[in-house]
Amino acid sequence: MTSLRGYERDTNFTDDTEKARIFYGKGDVMKKSGIAVVFVILVSLLVSSSVHAQTEELILSFSRDFGYSSGAGDIQGTFSMKVSGPDDLVRVEFYIDEMKIGEDTEPPFRLQFITDNYPLGLHEMYAVGYTADGREYRSKVVTANFVSADEGWQTASKIMFPLLAVVFGAIILGFVVPMLMGRGKLTELPLGAERKYGISGGGICPKCKRPFALPLFSMNLGFSKLARCPYCGKVGVVRVQPLAKLRQAEQAELEQAEGQVPEISEEEKLKKELDDSKYQGM
Repeated sequence: MTSLRGYERDTNFTDDTEKARIFYGKGDVMKKSGIAVVFVILVSLLVSSSVHAQTEELILSFSRDFGYSSGAGDIQGTFSMKVSGPDDLVRVEFYIDEMKIGEDTEPPFRLQFITDNYPLGLHEMYAVGYTADGREYRSKVVTANFVSADEGWQTASKIMFPLLAVVFGAIILGFVVPMLMGRGKLTELPLGAERKYGISGGGICPKCKRPFALPLFSMNLGFSKLARCPYCGKVGVVRVQPLAKLRQAEQAELEQAEGQVPEISEEEKLKKELDDSKYQGM
């Protein structure tokens, strides 16, 4: 590169004004080159953002209508592809392995498919959407492994049977065992006595109206539990009650006991009749 000093010798420039013009002229070229580079970078960013938006604005999701899903990509049965995207989306095409399997022209954009209609193994699924003004959006590719019905049910049974064993074990612990053990010491609890209800809370027997603590491992049925009353022995669905209502039930059984005439045994009845007979002949 020829320096400014060398350039002066070759061209015999002696005027300082001419030197400055050449020097600043080179600066203008460099400045213009820098602006051009910045412009190219901005355009690249805009194009990249546009492409990124097109690939990200169409969201593909799946739902299992009937069948098996391992949660790790293995599926079998009837599933639905669902798409969400721009508000002006008018048509969505659904693809499996580059083959269009159908389209939907009304929101919610959805298409149902059955895995048994396709070969077993890995498949790539995606969707392409079109807006009213002709823009095109493409979803991400989702890969799933289509398995046979036998393989699906065998895998599902390995998960289902242990869960069923846990459920039935809880039923045995919370229902059958207390039933076999009898009513227990709670039958001797005085009426109106304040009691503790534990972690599972308490319920009120629908038959004898006495409150009792619900078993920890009893079967849950929403806000109710399958339980056996330790007082009257009735088995049924008992609703979990707040502590305030349980305290009211305790007070109610005490008030009921105070209004009742205490029963006497047969022996006491016979003794009373004999005592009364002494005065009948007088």
